[in-house]
Amino acid sequence: MSKQNEKTGAEALLESMKAAGIDYLFANAGTDFPPIIEALMRLDPSRVPVPVTIPHETAAVAMAHGAYLVSGRTQAVMVHVNVGLANATMGVINAASDNIPILVMSGRTPITESGRKGSRMTPIQYGQEMFDQTSLVRDAVKYNYEMRYPEQASPLVARAVAIANSEPKGPVYLSLPKEPLSDTAAVHSSDVKPQPPAMTPSQPDPTAIARLAQMLESARHPVIICQRGDAEGKLSFALSELASTHGIAVFEPFSLRNVLASKDPVLQGYAPSGTDGADLIIVIDSDTPWIEATNAPGSQAQVVHIGPDPHFSRMPVRGYRTDLAIASDPLAAVLALQGAACPTEAATSRLNQLTKAAKHRRDTARARSASCSASNPMTAEWISACVSDIMDQDAVVFSELGLLPSYMDLHGPNRFFNNVHAGGLGWAMPAALGAQLMRPGKLTIAAMGDGSYIFANPVACHQIAEALELPILTIVKNNEMWNAVRRSVINGYRDELSAHSDTVPLTSLKPVPDFATVAKASRAHAIRLENGADLPAALKHAIDIIRNERRQVLLDLSCAVSDTH
Repeated sequence: MSKQNEKTGAEALLESMKAAGIDYLFANAGTDFPPIIEALMRLDPSRVPVPVTIPHETAAVAMAHGAYLVSGRTQAVMVHVNVGLANATMGVINAASDNIPILVMSGRTPITESGRKGSRMTPIQYGQEMFDQTSLVRDAVKYNYEMRYPEQASPLVARAVAIANSEPKGPVYLSLPKEPLSDTAAVHSSDVKPQPPAMTPSQPDPTAIARLAQMLESARHPVIICQRGDAEGKLSFALSELASTHGIAVFEPFSLRNVLASKDPVLQGYAPSGTDGADLIIVIDSDTPWIEATNAPGSQAQVVHIGPDPHFSRMPVRGYRTDLAIASDPLAAVLALQGAACPTEAATSRLNQLTKAAKHRRDTARARSASCSASNPMTAEWISACVSDIMDQDAVVFSELGLLPSYMDLHGPNRFFNNVHAGGLGWAMPAALGAQLMRPGKLTIAAMGDGSYIFANPVACHQIAEALELPILTIVKNNEMWNAVRRSVINGYRDELSAHSDTVPLTSLKPVPDFATVAKASRAHAIRLENGADLPAALKHAIDIIRNERRQVLLDLSCAVSDTH
């Protein structure tokens, strides 16, 4: 007969998270947290996730997001009742847009006014009651449920984590009223299950792969479009082999996670130009492979979409032409296609042309960035090239309207992470903090525009960096405006007043705060640079501080306004 004892719902919840493979609980505590905090005091630390105090909810979710990107391991976030969940919602939307599995939990105002352990005790517990608190995140999460009894803790966590990691992956949400967290139940030792077995990747339909193999063998100008790979980088190697064998050009437009190394001969860049002249376009797990209004494929092209959900069914509007849709794990589909398709004589010739074109693209980019070396203010091209020069094999960049991968030498997959297309601002810096937590001793860079830095709640993020000893390098591209907004106006009204004006309403951020002073409040090394010629030395000094003093660094860079990025 198995051993049993009395555990609170909070205790069972924490132990179940650890058993499900969750390493960290990123928490912004509220007055509904006493059962959780008491449970952390009682339990063996080895049996629960490491609790991490995060002073803002958006940062908490972004840290879990960044941690997953560099590790492939699901983490947990716990926030306060409705107001805490409201602050976390933007992070949840970002995670959903990027298919990131996160276990998101929030407190719930006690349901009962008296008579139960955990019943209401303060005025705030009346005012924070909502008819439907889950509605704040319901549209963004894959699964949601409200815990009602303490004995539900273990099966709820196991189910939520399993659903989060099933394809297509994404965040899940548990609402946690105070009563079931406070109450006790008999818990058998067998109730705390070990980490759920890994889900079997979905396999492609062999008939569909055979059809795609025929299309590839007949194609004269095949193209692959891919925006992200897997956390382990397995897709990168398989995709490179497939493209090299068959002479397929690979483009990574609107990239979320770089898939191929910069010097891979089949990589033809990051612009949405891969549709030009293509007669076969294979789209791999890319929600926005091109812009229909400007880069739609020609009528001669056959278009194939591959992914766990090749139609991106949760997107209300997505009208891309599809001749063949293959629901599959991307890696499984690429491996299957490599085994089914026979290389043609034309493949070798195409590969030679791709190799020359790729080298020309890299040489041109390097020359262009070098020509901007002494510019004042400096350009994003020069900043990107200089940052690339100080990155070692393991360094990663989290970019939010910050750096340009075309001007960088990325040594492998998953070296460059971009903010999601449909997400909110302020993601890059806390995501970098989460990545640094998972990769101590390795260089982690957060690069963003000035507006994104403000949105990141920098006071909170710098405090996290100091408190948790996370020495990231933060680079702020400072042009004193919402340039993305300005560009959207100019591009939409090319022949109108906005395109010919020196100022565009609602885009100025002047006067910007002294960002270096903000960072110095948390003992960061922080400086402002005006001239591009000073950047290489400043970056070298920053790396020395990070490695030798284990201290965070911020570089506030005066940056030129661009009409293209």
